[in-house]
Amino acid sequence: MDQIRNTMNQLLLLMVKQEASDLHISSKSPPELRIDGELVPLKSDPLTPAQTKALCMSLLSEEQRRKFEQDNEIDFSFGIENVARFRGNIYMQRGNVSGAFRLIPVKIRTFEELNLPPIMREMSELPRGLVLITGQTGSGKSTTLATLIDHINRTFKKHIITVEDPIEYMHQNRLSLVNQREVGSDTESFHTAMRYLLRQDPDVVLIGELRDKDSIETALTLAETGHLVLSTLHTNSCAQTINRIIDVFPAGQQDQIRTQLSFVLEGVVCQQLLLRASGKGRVVALEIMRLNAGIRNLIREDKVHMIYSAMQLNRTKTGMCTMNQSLADLCINHMITAEEALSHSSDVTELRQLLGMSS
Repeated sequence: MDQIRNTMNQLLLLMVKQEASDLHISSKSPPELRIDGELVPLKSDPLTPAQTKALCMSLLSEEQRRKFEQDNEIDFSFGIENVARFRGNIYMQRGNVSGAFRLIPVKIRTFEELNLPPIMREMSELPRGLVLITGQTGSGKSTTLATLIDHINRTFKKHIITVEDPIEYMHQNRLSLVNQREVGSDTESFHTAMRYLLRQDPDVVLIGELRDKDSIETALTLAETGHLVLSTLHTNSCAQTINRIIDVFPAGQQDQIRTQLSFVLEGVVCQQLLLRASGKGRVVALEIMRLNAGIRNLIREDKVHMIYSAMQLNRTKTGMCTMNQSLADLCINHMITAEEALSHSSDVTELRQLLGMSS
């Protein structure tokens, strides 16, 4: 078992050395690294089912093994001292064990290192309200959230509680007191943790993901009662985020939720990671919506489809930015290629106009 664990550690260390975001272990295939968004197989023989099982299971405790055997999949996190932390998911496919492992750097990056605009810092300094970081899996949502929490931790004397599945970035107490709770080991479920949050005297709450009606309802209530709530959703635009939240609720409750959301929502940031023009490394593109009186009114009146235009018009005043505006800026500043920008746009015609390209 020690030899197997050493082999797994070597693969994880190679992942760090190659600056890969993910490692995939699957039978009948060599280990594969995701580097700058693309899967790259290692130059080794395909793994047998027995090898993939041994490698993946070497990372689990006895309790985690029992849970995996019961559910056929498990989320967990672990670390290699002085190297990095990792988020793991082990699952069954066609009767064989497979694993996906995400690199979580030990160092939490700053706003400047992530090229995040000043409006993001402003959102982290809000005394109350709901701020959502959205985007597809692998778009860097956890990294952005960690930067926001770290800034609060270093700047204010507050009590920060996180509820995560699993815990990813580890926060040390700075000016703030940070308590991180992991679903499965520190609390039975998101729902259970949410029930007791108000009794734990938080100032800032990070909810790993708004997964269902209960978690969304709790987030809205926490924000309404004077807390700053940070969370994520798997949505691809600011307008879609609002619709997703409202659509979770039954029709008879949606008007009430629109009103509640219009009062407590403070910002939505939708992000994508794009390949740099140099071909090495990635850069983030951000659609940013900061709530003002006009946008709050559009949410209340069920005119979410008009929010995009409002964001376009308010860019200079508020720092808001549509995804196409962000893509165009990155392209004009030679951080990404035009082809990369166009391939990540949901409105190619508009982006071509912003770039001064003929249709």
